[in-house]
Amino acid sequence: MIRALIVDDERFSRDELVFLLSKHESIEVVGEADSGEVAVMKTIQLQPDVLFLDVEMPKMDGMEVAKSVQGLKKVPSIVFATAYPDFAVEAFRHEAVDYLLKPFEEEQLADAITRLEKKLVPDQPVTGDAKPSKLAIEGEDNIHYLDPDDVLYVFREDRLTKIVTKSRVYETKWPLKEVESRLKGYSFFRIHKSYLVNLQYIEKLTPWFNGAYQLELCGKEEKLSVSRNYVRDLRKKLEL
Repeated sequence: MIRALIVDDERFSRDELVFLLSKHESIEVVGEADSGEVAVMKTIQLQPDVLFLDVEMPKMDGMEVAKSVQGLKKVPSIVFATAYPDFAVEAFRHEAVDYLLKPFEEEQLADAITRLEKKLVPDQPVTGDAKPSKLAIEGEDNIHYLDPDDVLYVFREDRLTKIVTKSRVYETKWPLKEVESRLKGYSFFRIHKSYLVNLQYIEKLTPWFNGAYQLELCGKEEKLSVSRNYVRDLRKKLEL
């Protein structure tokens, strides 16, 4: 988990960001601060991995907080979250991971979290037996062993991860990231923060709107949305 501290002098902005971050499995909000002074104190106490940091605050602003925490033993990453676009250049002088503008867009936030994951979550070493022959899914009173090649796609919904095969849908409490890790070595690709698809079964990719695409799988009527952030890499994968 990436431990996050939310810093903003406006309660509504903190609540909104906490809610949006709660949708991301890799982020754990460990605290909130309503001023720059409290932010520095809580950074020392809680040692978060990242500060989601407002810029305009009375007394000690976000830039001063970013400068202050550079001297700590554990220096957190910084994601600025502000209503003011004018400080972006200065923000990146503090090596900010991202600069989010209010009102927050979920896709922009997802991009920032992807950058944080690349920076803060180390890749697991791949061993010779990393590719499992079966995917074990524990039910209420039994364990199902699935052939990963039979899985069409996987998605996260209502705090459950759902695994769609040719014949039925299985549910697990594993986070989507855990299932993705277990399927390493197979031809699965993330098309959205909540969806993985098996590239073997992709039949059609159709432009939708705002840079996004819709994807159709062999034998399935429903269409899956491909976030614009993943379109380019997906097309490269499919066109090899």
